[in-house]
Amino acid sequence: MARLSSYGRLLAAGWTLVRADALLPREISPLLPPAVRTLAGVLRLFAGGASHKGRPGERLAASLERLGPAAIKLGQLLSTRADIFGAVFAEDLSRLKDRLAPFPQDVAKAAVAEALGRPVESLFAEFGPSVAAASLAQAHKATLADGRRVAVKVLRPGIEQRVAADCDTLRLAARLVDDWVAPARRLEPQAFVGEVIRSLELELDLRFEAAGGAELREVMARDGYMSAPAVVWEGVAKRVLTLEWAQGTALSEAAALALEGLDRPALANNLIRAFLAQALDHGVFHADLHEGNLFVAAPAHITAVDFGIVGRLGPDARRYLAEILFGFLTRDYARVAAVHFEAGYVPAHHDRAAFSQALRAVGEPIFGLGAKDVSMGRLIAQLFEITALFDMRLRPELVLLQKTMVTVEGVARRIDPGHDIWAAADPVVRRWITRELGPAARARDLMADAVKALQALARMAEASPTTTTVVAVETPSRRPSRLTWFTLGIAASALAFVMSWLFH
Repeated sequence: MARLSSYGRLLAAGWTLVRADALLPREISPLLPPAVRTLAGVLRLFAGGASHKGRPGERLAASLERLGPAAIKLGQLLSTRADIFGAVFAEDLSRLKDRLAPFPQDVAKAAVAEALGRPVESLFAEFGPSVAAASLAQAHKATLADGRRVAVKVLRPGIEQRVAADCDTLRLAARLVDDWVAPARRLEPQAFVGEVIRSLELELDLRFEAAGGAELREVMARDGYMSAPAVVWEGVAKRVLTLEWAQGTALSEAAALALEGLDRPALANNLIRAFLAQALDHGVFHADLHEGNLFVAAPAHITAVDFGIVGRLGPDARRYLAEILFGFLTRDYARVAAVHFEAGYVPAHHDRAAFSQALRAVGEPIFGLGAKDVSMGRLIAQLFEITALFDMRLRPELVLLQKTMVTVEGVARRIDPGHDIWAAADPVVRRWITRELGPAARARDLMADAVKALQALARMAEASPTTTTVVAVETPSRRPSRLTWFTLGIAASALAFVMSWLFH
């Protein structure tokens, strides 16, 4: 049974939103169904004059900041979707990315010294004030003894206890939704919250972030769409992370998109392609790509920081993702539907043709339209209706992927309002399809299967009693045995089959 404190925090969160008129704000009342509009009117009675203090985005941002790290993470996600909620609302929430109130510099220096077990001056020639403050940590500009400029990330004091309390409240909220809101059960609220909590817990150990940053830096270097600063390992501990200084201007700053020589369409393309290349080609991706974690430089260079959340995809999930994206790119809705069934995303008792038809109804109207002509709100509503009709349930293992895709698309469209995500994705997806599902890939897979079969036959022969007896009584000979000729024959036949199939 949930602790009473969790119920108390949940009620307090609701009361905070109601008092700020941020739950069902007056500005959206005309858009609500009659019953919900009446409820909103009743709740507004408790807001007093709050409903007239600032815009709804400003009121929500202030409320989420008071509610703590988990709520701030939600606000960061909402702030990337100007195409759904409007540019003004998104901009009001953008302060949650890296412009929160910092804690004192002397507290940060003491935390660094304690975490590293050495005086701050022994590693840093200079240690400046906070340059960015987020929900879990803040960053300081510093200089190493060898002259290199670095960023030092320090966890907020007592943040572990605050996150633990937030996680208890999230679990309770998910359980209540699961128990009382039947239509939401297919979204697996408890599993979804479990993934969010797990990612939050990993963010509280900056050694994991250092390792993730080092891995992603290697991955990004292979494609060139994005880069990451190097980790300074002597400045890494559980509550402290030191990275080389990221070049460029933070995308969360208004001046970033006004940089001289900036190619905004190319920048948006690089962002989309960087994410897809990481996920598809390498199975590991930066899962927190909001503006506060991205630095840009002309003409189209992107540097990512903050590697607290790293997503991973297994081979099967990568193939499903690539085939679904490629199916939409080529408008092959039958294949998209088939992949959904193969992956188990849609229960087997449903009709594939009907699901393909439903996908076509959503996909066809948006092809050939610019981003500004596509209502993401309407598109999401249609997709939600389809998932309900075909009993699709949320896949917890894909939560980070889906969340990052939403964030990345939102950021790309803020960079370039006319951005075409499908055109940006096309070269990366086609490259993956050609490499992994083309003729050469099939030949490679067939050869791998043939080698495995031969190895299995060899193990069987070694384990058989007859073979053991022969080895014991016969003198060694360089003449190939019948088994050797047999296996060589199989290998030659397999190779001939593959080559004839490949070059047919």
